[in-house]
Amino acid sequence: MSQVLEQSIQINATATVVERCISDLALMHRWLNPVLRCEPVGEAWSTDVGSKSRFIIQIPLLKPTLNSVVVERQPGLVVWEFQGFFQGRDRWECQPTEKGTLLLNRFEYDIPNPLVSWGFNTFAASWTKQDMQAQLRRLKRVAEEQN
Repeated sequence: MSQVLEQSIQINATATVVERCISDLALMHRWLNPVLRCEPVGEAWSTDVGSKSRFIIQIPLLKPTLNSVVVERQPGLVVWEFQGFFQGRDRWECQPTEKGTLLLNRFEYDIPNPLVSWGFNTFAASWTKQDMQAQLRRLKRVAEEQN
């Protein structure tokens, strides 16, 4: 059964600027959780449909990895689908507003292994939700600095 974590934040920057913070790897690493590292699979980083990347959690020895592929891409929208200890989608959508951009992040996932699912729900689900909020605040700061 899929679970969903959804967050949003108002950013005082254009949707184009906010989107660049999501699609530019150097800018992404400025707001991504420091224990996460994202790297392209293949020659170069891209958010075009079909582009592959991996998100690695920097836990000593374990380094759990989510392999992802961009499955939907439009102006202001990037959707990564991932496989690994999680299966699901991470959707980033920029909605222009009068004051800038409303950024929506929807993390929909399933954890097929019951033991891993129990562990995540018991120990990490609330931390993940808080981390998503913190990432959005950091992304807001990075985007507003670009103006």
